[in-house]
Amino acid sequence: MKDSMLTAQSRSRALEDMVDTGLDVLVVGGGVTGAGIALDAVTRGLRTGIVEMQDWGAGTSSRSSRLVHGGLRYLYQLDLRLVSESLAERGLLLDTIAPHLVHAQPFLWPLRLPLVERLYSAVGIGAYDVIARFRGGRVPIQRHYDKAGALGIFPDIRPSRLVGAIRFYDARVDDARLVVDLVRTAVSYGAQAASRTRVVRLVRNGQLVTGAVLRDLETGEERTVRARHVINATGVWTDEVEKLAGTPGKGPKVLASKGVHIVVPKERIRGRTGLFLRTEKSVLFIIPWPDYWVIGTTDTAWTEQREHPVATAADIDYILEHANRVLRSRLTRDDILASYAGLRPLLQPLGASAADSAKVSREHAVVSVAPGLSAIAGGKLTTYRKMAEDAVDFALGPERARVQPSITKRVQLVGAVGYEATRAQAAAHAHRLGWDQQRTAHLLSRYGSELTVLADMVRTDPQMGLPLAAAPTYLRAEVAFAVTHEGALHVEDVLRLRVRLAYEQRDGGVAALDEVAAVMAPLLGWDQAQVLREKESYRALVEAQRAASEAPDDATASAVRRSVPDLVPVEVPDGV
Repeated sequence: MKDSMLTAQSRSRALEDMVDTGLDVLVVGGGVTGAGIALDAVTRGLRTGIVEMQDWGAGTSSRSSRLVHGGLRYLYQLDLRLVSESLAERGLLLDTIAPHLVHAQPFLWPLRLPLVERLYSAVGIGAYDVIARFRGGRVPIQRHYDKAGALGIFPDIRPSRLVGAIRFYDARVDDARLVVDLVRTAVSYGAQAASRTRVVRLVRNGQLVTGAVLRDLETGEERTVRARHVINATGVWTDEVEKLAGTPGKGPKVLASKGVHIVVPKERIRGRTGLFLRTEKSVLFIIPWPDYWVIGTTDTAWTEQREHPVATAADIDYILEHANRVLRSRLTRDDILASYAGLRPLLQPLGASAADSAKVSREHAVVSVAPGLSAIAGGKLTTYRKMAEDAVDFALGPERARVQPSITKRVQLVGAVGYEATRAQAAAHAHRLGWDQQRTAHLLSRYGSELTVLADMVRTDPQMGLPLAAAPTYLRAEVAFAVTHEGALHVEDVLRLRVRLAYEQRDGGVAALDEVAAVMAPLLGWDQAQVLREKESYRALVEAQRAASEAPDDATASAVRRSVPDLVPVEVPDGV
């Protein structure tokens, strides 16, 4: 295995190597699906490259409910195949692929009717438990509570809103970290990876797609990369690649559906599990994290620009209204630390209306767009590995796929290799470095076996062991690690997707901005002018996000967000 470090230097080398050696597979799109495809392809022995026009996972894959779940609501739609597949993937992530990142999470389902609802819910969750037992990833089975028992677990439920409850389990994950770890693991097996890199043209020999012209968005330089097969894994940007191919209508039709979440402080809700609530349109999750709660989601059509979807006042009011129907705490806008929006790439069946997004299937499809070019769309975060397997099988063709089958069911991500041993040794590291139990658990859940790398950084430079003054949950070493191992190129990459203060603090992490930039600057060779640009750009981004969340509708909110230019523009209208 090669080094798994993603750095500014490894990015430049990757672009050069893609040009020099050519590729068997070029993956376009660095979300969870594209990252999974890159790992699947490279571990089959294929020369693999992956490019992403923004930061890794910056689109849909870092704006999810942060759940790895079987999809309990799909069971009630009798979609047993999708539920079974999802639970199998949940089991692989919990047990093998990423046990440091994916953690079993209990949820409470409040019941309103004394007998009928408990009976059909018990049957549904029972089927969920049975399927999970057969497909792996063992978690505790359902447990039933009367009203007093349910309120003992979750005191903040309004007594009038339940007669009892059922506890069941799914799992949670830091979605952005999952994507970065997938890319790093692919790199460790030999894949070439470059973020902030956009496909501006596809290269063709007649009808055959033979590669792509890549623009380095950091420098403006363009390079031509030869590839036997290009896989479009750009989610809601799928149509843009079709335009580059000159084959409109040949790929999957994708509907962009906006899902919004809000984040509130941990102390504002009293409860020891998550909550699963059914609404008239979909479901609402109230999900506990160590320092806050994530509440969502919505499911509405989005027709504005796709780089920066934003929550509106109406979205936030919808979530607050439905949460407050059940919670005693009566959450208000003043309680919200942050809101965020992501765009689900839903497959659009023929005749489907854009306003009908809640009814569109979450299943995925792989389609041939042109010889040498295929596209994958749909699906969900939980099933990224299966989607990746299908995409690479399709690119190889049936005969070659049988000879070179996927092995990713057995491939552990960085941080998972040696995780159990590191967890057993964590107390010794903590004792030497003065970490308390909470700090150690935090680092293990983010870095797994790479906790030892953080420990070495702190031993080498004790300043790295200092907590961020404005965000003491995180060490300065975590900011440095984001640059030296996880491919962060800009302040926003760290604060939005590595040390996620953009979603965890009321000011979006602005109070930590000086300290974060000070750690990053020497590692990336920034002068004072660049430091100033980075900080000014991030402050403007946070303010635009806040202002957008007060806008009444999508069009107004989108215009507010787009009024602030990106530090590294992606220029989507001309390509991807």
